[in-house]
Amino acid sequence: MPFIFKASFDKANRTSGKSKRGPGLEAGLEILAKVRTKVGVPVLTDVHTEDQAVAAAAVVDVVQIPAFLCRQTDLIQAAVRTKAIVNLKKGQFLSPQEMEQVVKKAADVGGKKLLVTDRGTTFGYNNLVSDMRAIPIMKEFGFPIVYDATHSVQMPGGDGNKSSGNSEFAPVLAKAAVAAGADGMFIETHPEPMKAWSDGPNMIPLRDMGKVLSQLVKIHKAVR
Repeated sequence: MPFIFKASFDKANRTSGKSKRGPGLEAGLEILAKVRTKVGVPVLTDVHTEDQAVAAAAVVDVVQIPAFLCRQTDLIQAAVRTKAIVNLKKGQFLSPQEMEQVVKKAADVGGKKLLVTDRGTTFGYNNLVSDMRAIPIMKEFGFPIVYDATHSVQMPGGDGNKSSGNSEFAPVLAKAAVAAGADGMFIETHPEPMKAWSDGPNMIPLRDMGKVLSQLVKIHKAVR
């Protein structure tokens, strides 16, 4: 199973201004470059400005547009112009159909190497809901569809000054998404999730990843 390593050099959208954000652009990209070389896998990071997109694309294989910024035209098009693969995350506030306009913004400036990632939909009150119809709907855009299993069980702001989550449901939704036709899976993991600096409550523990991925491969083969 091919995989892409994802990490953020700056978590710019934390719930609290006092939360840890990361090492910053220069140090973060240096770490990602080392991962790419030593582990031998493609790497992905998210960007928040046009300048960051250009800097990141010089190091990583995939530049990610965060869900909260998926309607920022200049950012999307700057990322596409770097010629890197661009992962467009569906905003929690958008319907699947609305993501077609996001994809068109990328395609309008020559975007051909695109991924579209679903991460649930918010109705407020610290919760997200996943509608598996989103996957076949967005596949009609003509690009691979990824499902973000761990952010989809996040409870934004659910723990006061930080987000909470229901990690036990991440494998359930991951399996449903593959059955619905998802081409790839976005999963956060950690040896000890509750010690992670970000998103611990919605992560799949590293010790469980082998079993989960094995199940996903079996479902993928069955539905195809």
